[in-house]
Amino acid sequence: MRAVTPAGTLAALEVQANPARAARMAAYHKVPRRYLGLSNALCNDLATDLRRSLSLPDRLALADALWRTDIFEARITAAKLLVQARIRPDDHGAWALIQSWLPDLDSWAIADATAMAGQRRLVADPARLDTVETWTMSSHLWTKRAALVFTLPWTRQRHPKPAEKNARARILTWAADYTTDPSWFIQKSVAWWLRELSRRDPDTVRTFLARHGPAMKPFARKDAARHLPSSPSLF
Repeated sequence: MRAVTPAGTLAALEVQANPARAARMAAYHKVPRRYLGLSNALCNDLATDLRRSLSLPDRLALADALWRTDIFEARITAAKLLVQARIRPDDHGAWALIQSWLPDLDSWAIADATAMAGQRRLVADPARLDTVETWTMSSHLWTKRAALVFTLPWTRQRHPKPAEKNARARILTWAADYTTDPSWFIQKSVAWWLRELSRRDPDTVRTFLARHGPAMKPFARKDAARHLPSSPSLF
Protein backbone atom coordinates (compact mmCIF):
# COMPACT_ATOMS: atom_id res chain seq x y z
CA MET A 1 0.00 0.00 0.00
CA ARG A 2 1.40 3.41 -0.89
CA ALA A 3 1.59 6.30 1.56
CA VAL A 4 -1.00 8.98 0.81
CA THR A 5 -1.50 12.08 2.93
CA PRO A 6 -4.55 14.36 3.05
CA ALA A 7 -2.32 17.28 2.10
CA GLY A 8 -0.97 15.41 -0.92
CA THR A 9 -4.45 14.41 -2.06
CA LEU A 10 -5.71 17.94 -1.67
CA ALA A 11 -2.72 19.21 -3.63
CA ALA A 12 -3.58 16.76 -6.43
CA LEU A 13 -7.02 18.36 -6.57
CA GLU A 14 -5.85 21.96 -6.23
CA VAL A 15 -3.28 21.72 -9.02
CA GLN A 16 -6.13 21.20 -11.48
CA ALA A 17 -8.29 24.06 -10.15
CA ASN A 18 -10.29 26.07 -12.65
CA PRO A 19 -11.10 29.46 -11.07
CA ALA A 20 -13.64 30.48 -13.70
CA ARG A 21 -15.55 27.23 -13.34
CA ALA A 22 -15.25 27.45 -9.57
CA ALA A 23 -16.98 30.84 -9.60
CA ARG A 24 -19.84 29.43 -11.65
CA MET A 25 -20.16 26.46 -9.30
CA ALA A 26 -20.27 28.72 -6.25
CA ALA A 27 -23.03 30.78 -7.85
CA TYR A 28 -24.97 27.65 -8.78
CA HIS A 29 -24.73 25.76 -5.48
CA LYS A 30 -25.25 28.91 -3.37
CA VAL A 31 -23.48 27.41 -0.34
CA PRO A 32 -20.52 29.43 0.99
CA ARG A 33 -17.49 27.17 0.82
CA ARG A 34 -14.39 26.87 -1.33
CA TYR A 35 -14.85 25.43 -4.83
CA LEU A 36 -11.98 24.34 -7.06
CA GLY A 37 -13.96 24.10 -10.28
CA LEU A 38 -13.21 20.42 -10.94
CA SER A 39 -15.41 17.98 -12.85
CA ASN A 40 -17.17 15.10 -11.15
CA ALA A 41 -15.29 12.73 -13.45
CA LEU A 42 -11.93 14.02 -12.23
CA CYS A 43 -12.91 13.51 -8.57
CA ASN A 44 -14.20 10.05 -9.43
CA ASP A 45 -10.98 9.04 -11.19
CA LEU A 46 -8.87 10.14 -8.24
CA ALA A 47 -11.10 8.36 -5.75
CA THR A 48 -11.08 5.18 -7.83
CA ASP A 49 -7.29 5.17 -7.92
CA LEU A 50 -7.08 5.75 -4.17
CA ARG A 51 -9.61 3.02 -3.38
CA ARG A 52 -7.41 0.53 -5.21
CA SER A 53 -4.19 1.59 -3.56
CA LEU A 54 -5.04 2.32 0.08
CA SER A 55 -5.70 0.04 3.00
CA LEU A 56 -9.15 0.40 4.56
CA PRO A 57 -7.92 2.23 7.69
CA ASP A 58 -5.92 4.67 5.55
CA ARG A 59 -8.89 5.20 3.24
CA LEU A 60 -11.22 5.98 6.13
CA ALA A 61 -8.70 8.39 7.63
CA LEU A 62 -8.22 10.12 4.29
CA ALA A 63 -11.96 10.40 3.65
CA ASP A 64 -12.47 11.90 7.11
CA ALA A 65 -9.65 14.42 6.61
CA LEU A 66 -10.86 15.47 3.17
CA TRP A 67 -14.39 15.92 4.45
CA ARG A 68 -13.18 18.17 7.28
CA THR A 69 -11.67 20.65 4.78
CA ASP A 70 -15.20 21.64 3.69
CA ILE A 71 -13.88 22.12 0.15
CA PHE A 72 -16.55 21.07 -2.33
CA GLU A 73 -14.43 18.71 -4.40
CA ALA A 74 -12.68 17.32 -1.33
CA ARG A 75 -16.03 16.32 0.16
CA ILE A 76 -17.14 14.79 -3.13
CA THR A 77 -13.90 12.81 -3.28
CA ALA A 78 -14.26 11.74 0.36
CA ALA A 79 -17.68 10.28 -0.35
CA LYS A 80 -16.46 8.56 -3.50
CA LEU A 81 -13.67 6.89 -1.52
CA LEU A 82 -16.40 4.85 0.20
CA VAL A 83 -18.44 3.86 -2.87
CA GLN A 84 -17.77 0.14 -2.84
CA ALA A 85 -20.10 -2.85 -2.78
CA ARG A 86 -17.95 -4.96 -0.43
CA ILE A 87 -15.66 -3.47 2.16
CA ARG A 88 -13.53 -6.08 3.84
CA PRO A 89 -12.95 -7.21 6.46
CA ASP A 90 -15.56 -5.00 8.11
CA ASP A 91 -17.60 -2.04 6.86
CA HIS A 92 -18.77 -0.73 10.24
CA GLY A 93 -16.16 2.02 10.21
CA ALA A 94 -17.29 3.18 6.78
CA TRP A 95 -20.95 3.17 7.81
CA ALA A 96 -20.16 5.11 10.99
CA LEU A 97 -18.17 7.69 9.03
CA ILE A 98 -20.96 8.17 6.48
CA GLN A 99 -23.47 8.67 9.28
CA SER A 100 -21.19 11.22 10.95
CA TRP A 101 -21.38 13.34 7.80
CA LEU A 102 -25.17 13.67 7.78
CA PRO A 103 -25.36 16.79 10.00
CA ASP A 104 -22.91 18.54 7.64
CA LEU A 105 -24.98 17.98 4.49
CA ASP A 106 -26.17 21.28 3.05
CA SER A 107 -26.42 20.87 -0.72
CA TRP A 108 -27.80 18.28 -3.11
CA ALA A 109 -24.51 17.48 -4.89
CA ILE A 110 -22.58 16.56 -1.75
CA ALA A 111 -25.67 14.88 -0.29
CA ASP A 112 -26.10 12.71 -3.38
CA ALA A 113 -22.41 11.76 -3.47
CA THR A 114 -22.69 10.72 0.17
CA ALA A 115 -25.85 8.76 -0.62
CA MET A 116 -24.04 6.74 -3.29
CA ALA A 117 -21.67 5.51 -0.60
CA GLY A 118 -24.47 4.98 1.90
CA GLN A 119 -26.55 2.95 -0.54
CA ARG A 120 -23.82 0.30 -0.74
CA ARG A 121 -23.66 0.01 3.03
CA LEU A 122 -27.42 -0.45 3.30
CA VAL A 123 -27.49 -3.12 0.62
CA ALA A 124 -24.61 -4.86 2.40
CA ASP A 125 -26.60 -4.86 5.65
CA PRO A 126 -30.33 -4.12 5.26
CA ALA A 127 -30.74 -4.25 9.06
CA ARG A 128 -29.36 -0.71 8.95
CA LEU A 129 -32.76 0.41 7.68
CA ASP A 130 -33.71 0.55 11.37
CA THR A 131 -31.22 3.39 11.76
CA VAL A 132 -32.34 5.07 8.55
CA GLU A 133 -35.92 5.10 9.77
CA THR A 134 -34.87 7.39 12.63
CA TRP A 135 -33.71 9.92 10.04
CA THR A 136 -37.29 10.37 8.84
CA MET A 137 -38.03 12.25 12.07
CA SER A 138 -35.00 14.55 11.80
CA SER A 139 -35.46 18.31 11.83
CA HIS A 140 -32.43 18.56 9.51
CA LEU A 141 -33.74 18.68 5.95
CA TRP A 142 -30.80 16.84 4.37
CA THR A 143 -30.84 14.02 6.92
CA LYS A 144 -34.57 13.59 6.41
CA ARG A 145 -34.09 13.58 2.63
CA ALA A 146 -31.27 11.03 2.98
CA ALA A 147 -33.72 8.40 4.21
CA LEU A 148 -35.20 8.20 0.71
CA VAL A 149 -32.08 8.86 -1.36
CA PHE A 150 -30.02 6.26 0.53
CA THR A 151 -32.76 3.66 0.00
CA LEU A 152 -33.13 4.02 -3.77
CA PRO A 153 -31.70 0.50 -4.34
CA TRP A 154 -35.04 -0.88 -3.14
CA THR A 155 -36.73 0.64 -6.19
CA ARG A 156 -34.57 -1.38 -8.57
CA GLN A 157 -35.51 -5.03 -8.01
CA ARG A 158 -37.78 -6.17 -10.83
CA HIS A 159 -38.53 -9.42 -9.02
CA PRO A 160 -37.98 -8.57 -5.35
CA LYS A 161 -37.59 -11.28 -2.76
CA PRO A 162 -39.95 -11.24 0.25
CA ALA A 163 -37.49 -9.30 2.40
CA GLU A 164 -37.01 -6.76 -0.39
CA LYS A 165 -40.78 -6.40 -0.80
CA ASN A 166 -41.11 -5.76 2.92
CA ALA A 167 -38.35 -3.15 2.83
CA ARG A 168 -39.97 -1.48 -0.17
CA ALA A 169 -43.33 -1.31 1.59
CA ARG A 170 -41.67 0.05 4.71
CA ILE A 171 -39.88 2.82 2.82
CA LEU A 172 -43.09 3.75 1.03
CA THR A 173 -44.66 4.47 4.42
CA TRP A 174 -41.88 6.99 4.99
CA ALA A 175 -42.55 8.51 1.58
CA ALA A 176 -46.26 8.74 2.40
CA ASP A 177 -45.44 10.70 5.57
CA TYR A 178 -43.21 13.01 3.52
CA THR A 179 -45.99 13.99 1.09
CA THR A 180 -47.26 16.67 3.48
CA ASP A 181 -43.81 18.22 3.98
CA PRO A 182 -43.73 21.51 2.00
CA SER A 183 -39.95 21.47 1.40
CA TRP A 184 -39.07 21.32 -2.30
CA PHE A 185 -36.20 18.91 -1.65
CA ILE A 186 -38.37 16.55 0.41
CA GLN A 187 -41.11 16.60 -2.21
CA LYS A 188 -38.49 15.97 -4.89
CA SER A 189 -37.09 12.99 -2.96
CA VAL A 190 -40.55 11.40 -2.84
CA ALA A 191 -40.98 11.97 -6.58
CA TRP A 192 -37.52 10.53 -7.28
CA TRP A 193 -38.23 7.36 -5.29
CA LEU A 194 -41.60 6.83 -6.97
CA ARG A 195 -40.29 7.61 -10.45
CA GLU A 196 -37.54 5.03 -10.09
CA LEU A 197 -39.95 2.47 -8.69
CA SER A 198 -42.40 3.05 -11.54
CA ARG A 199 -39.88 1.53 -13.97
CA ARG A 200 -40.25 -1.89 -12.25
CA ASP A 201 -43.47 -1.70 -10.27
CA PRO A 202 -45.84 0.80 -11.88
CA ASP A 203 -48.93 -0.59 -10.18
CA THR A 204 -47.57 0.18 -6.73
CA VAL A 205 -46.77 3.73 -7.81
CA ARG A 206 -50.27 4.19 -9.24
CA THR A 207 -51.75 2.99 -5.96
CA PHE A 208 -49.50 5.32 -3.96
CA LEU A 209 -50.38 8.32 -6.10
CA ALA A 210 -54.08 7.58 -5.98
CA ARG A 211 -53.90 7.51 -2.17
CA HIS A 212 -51.28 10.11 -1.37
CA GLY A 213 -50.89 12.12 -4.58
CA PRO A 214 -53.40 14.82 -3.56
CA ALA A 215 -51.14 15.79 -0.64
CA MET A 216 -48.09 16.19 -2.88
CA LYS A 217 -47.02 19.37 -4.59
CA PRO A 218 -48.15 19.36 -8.26
CA PHE A 219 -44.57 19.34 -9.60
CA ALA A 220 -43.68 16.32 -7.46
CA ARG A 221 -46.82 14.43 -8.41
CA LYS A 222 -46.12 15.03 -12.08
CA ASP A 223 -42.46 14.03 -11.74
CA ALA A 224 -43.38 10.82 -9.89
CA ALA A 225 -45.73 9.80 -12.70
CA ARG A 226 -43.35 10.72 -15.52
CA HIS A 227 -42.81 7.12 -16.67
CA LEU A 228 -46.38 5.99 -16.14
CA PRO A 229 -48.97 5.98 -18.95
CA SER A 230 -50.91 9.24 -18.86
CA SER A 231 -53.73 9.16 -16.37
CA PRO A 232 -55.85 12.20 -15.57
CA SER A 233 -56.55 10.78 -12.11
CA LEU A 234 -52.89 11.28 -11.10
CA PHE A 235 -52.87 15.06 -11.63
